[in-house]
Amino acid sequence: MNAPIVHGGGITAAAASFGGRVEDWLDLSTGINPNPVALPQIPPRVWHRLPDRHLVETARHAARDHYRSGAILPLPVPGTQSVIQLLPRLAPTGRRVAILSPTYGEYARAFGAAGFAVDTVGGIDEIGPEHGLAVVVNPNNPDGRVHAADRLEELHDRLKAGGGFLVVDEAFGDTSPETSLAPRAAGLANLIIFRSFGKFFGLAGLRLGFAIARGDILMRLEDWLGPWAVSGPALALAGSLLNSDVSPIARSIGERQKALHAVLAGAGLAVAGGTPLFALVADARAGDIYTELCRHHILVRRFDYAPDWLRFGLTPDVSDDARLAAALRSFTR
Repeated sequence: MNAPIVHGGGITAAAASFGGRVEDWLDLSTGINPNPVALPQIPPRVWHRLPDRHLVETARHAARDHYRSGAILPLPVPGTQSVIQLLPRLAPTGRRVAILSPTYGEYARAFGAAGFAVDTVGGIDEIGPEHGLAVVVNPNNPDGRVHAADRLEELHDRLKAGGGFLVVDEAFGDTSPETSLAPRAAGLANLIIFRSFGKFFGLAGLRLGFAIARGDILMRLEDWLGPWAVSGPALALAGSLLNSDVSPIARSIGERQKALHAVLAGAGLAVAGGTPLFALVADARAGDIYTELCRHHILVRRFDYAPDWLRFGLTPDVSDDARLAAALRSFTR
């Protein structure tokens, strides 16, 4: 069995190594909105009953409007990680898989565990006719690279001509809707888009995402997931929040991004990439900075494949801006 991939989070392990109560740590290791939205009221019957079909349909229609997916009603899934595990069933047997890298590590893990030969490629032009499926995270995690919709549509058409599929992970797409392929999805037969719900709304613990694809693909995913895959409360929240005015959320994220960048600049750290929900720093002292921040009970994301990288998530407020700035000063002064 392969060793588990290290992701963001892991406050419990960090506290065990560096001390302090878990609740007193500042977790900047994930790309999640640090200010979760206020929850609308959930009717008690939603907690009491298995998810009724009307909850599913309400969530799907709300997702269609929010993601602008036209004729496609996105499929609710219990976090996009759940459908990443299903992708090897969709990929053509015996064909290679291309993953635009570096990126979220679970794609390579899922395909490798299923026996597929995986090519981690650095650019779209490296994806060729030998590939039966390609994965592009757009915007990318952790460097924030963005590929134009036209470019991705061309890639889809090339793959489709050889019977292949294109998977576009838009987990961080809510902060840059202009980059999304969702409005074109109805016309792209071999496209699968994944959208995250929890990152933008700050509700990652809900474990909710959406898959956007043509009906035959969504039917297969739904069948593989089985009945009642998404909880009633999650569906109810999606139906309400996706229909709400999200512009205040986007403004708040933008303000928090500016504050984070100011703190990093004040510490002499250059932002090498990122999205509105996180900043990637490249610095030869990254390992020492990571350790110093942990001593101050602040957790950021480090990368085994790029030891000079650190990813900083957003701080929730000005007091935590000051806390991060003080910890960085203790290292850089």
